Amino acid sequence: MNFPFYIAKRYAVSFSKNSAINIITFIASFGIIAGTMALFVVLSVFSGLRDFSLSFTNATDPDYKLEPTKGKLITLTEEQLQQLNSNSSIASYSKIVEERVMFSYNNKEQVAYLKGVDKNFTKVTNLNQHLYVGNWLNPKTNEVIVGAEISRKLGLGLFDYTNSLMAYVPKAGKGLIENEDDAFLKAPLNTVGIYNINEDVDNKYVYCEIGLAQQLLQLKENEISFIELKVKPETDENTFREELQTIFGNDILVKNKIQLNDSLYKMLNTENIAVYLIFTLVIIIALFNLIGALIMMIIEKKTNLKTLLNLGTSLINIRRVFLFQGLLLTFIGGLIGIVLGTLLVFLQQKFELIMITPSLAYPTKFEFENLLIVTITILLLGYLASFLASRSVTKKLLE
Repeated sequence: MNFPFYIAKRYAVSFSKNSAINIITFIASFGIIAGTMALFVVLSVFSGLRDFSLSFTNATDPDYKLEPTKGKLITLTEEQLQQLNSNSSIASYSKIVEERVMFSYNNKEQVAYLKGVDKNFTKVTNLNQHLYVGNWLNPKTNEVIVGAEISRKLGLGLFDYTNSLMAYVPKAGKGLIENEDDAFLKAPLNTVGIYNINEDVDNKYVYCEIGLAQQLLQLKENEISFIELKVKPETDENTFREELQTIFGNDILVKNKIQLNDSLYKMLNTENIAVYLIFTLVIIIALFNLIGALIMMIIEKKTNLKTLLNLGTSLINIRRVFLFQGLLLTFIGGLIGIVLGTLLVFLQQKFELIMITPSLAYPTKFEFENLLIVTITILLLGYLASFLASRSVTKKLLE
């Protein structure tokens, strides 16, 4: 066995004759355990919150979205449709027509996006699973699905055939506007469903059948705003992007889920880094106690260290004794902290110990990535603290 490690192990597991050193060592060990556990739990909670936040966007966002690089419309050709249908990477795709529209009901008005979707839309996203009342759209009808916030603001109910929800779209062109009919194209709509995802989404979209949207916006059948795609799990993104560029050339811009929510992902990543740095600082403060405990141990063992030096032990090996001792304390404390943190995470997942609201528990997610981050962090900082403490062993001290 390595001689410095053997001595370090003996020092680590034995109590000092000086009770002050024992107390400081206990405080340092407790700080390492608490800091490690706190860092792991917070990262696990943040992973759960991240997935919880992204679950709202995943309800409406496809795997990929094709947007026009110029103008507001994509004009599809038969050849392009055939290539999309024959592409082996595409599980399903949906043609979308989207425009900002004013809605009116019972003298109340609300501006939102009218989103015309085809029959494949529910295969691309799972929005239909977030309907909390009503049913999904029937083809070739004037039916619409509205968000819960829009329904609340307009006082809008379902299946009101006597008082329709009206959609108004400004007419293109020039000239003097003398009445409402000259200014707007309008259509009566029948609300058949209400979805509930989150406040932003619920206040943004009204879904209808694509033919109705094209008719209201005076578009041709092959004119659409976007194409939303769901791809097969084994799809390689770079290859798939090249295939789409071959089909559409430079007329489209391809965005994945991250690019569709670029600001949200940046915010989540920034918050994750900030949380990590804050709790890493807590561990660094706790490790100052470890440095103090090791230095006091060095002073207490001064006589023994002189003996080892006189017996021929090199100064480097004597320093390694306390380096290894610090690493052992760090490793044991970190291991206990990770075990306790993991236990707390699983208890929260199973028993919902801490609640955000009466019906919503703090979301947590166990990830090996977080486990690896915490392990590397605590060992790296523990090594640095132990190294600094071991440098206090000098020939002058042992003379």
